[in-house]
Amino acid sequence: MATSKIKKGDTVKVITGKYKGTEGKVISVKEGKVIVEGVNMVTKHKKASQSNPNGGLVHEEAAIDISNVMYVAKGKVTRVGFTMQGDKKVRVAKATGDIID
Repeated sequence: MATSKIKKGDTVKVITGKYKGTEGKVISVKEGKVIVEGVNMVTKHKKASQSNPNGGLVHEEAAIDISNVMYVAKGKVTRVGFTMQGDKKVRVAKATGDIID
């Protein structure tokens, strides 16, 4: 699979859907989907376990498509590109030209 333009820990803004305009930190990235802190909250019925001894209703984030979020650099949404720095491939914010990692 190609290198993902959005990575865990990035700040992103939702650009479409019910949560449009919401900013949050990426919790995880898997197979073209991202889980963003505080976005796309769902209620799940959980069985009692060691980590959740009472069980019951749990509110948690659900995955949204990676195409529905944009990277935020210096408070401004931007596309992400790649460039070579020496012999290392690095991400670049297109709006500012700054190197991300």
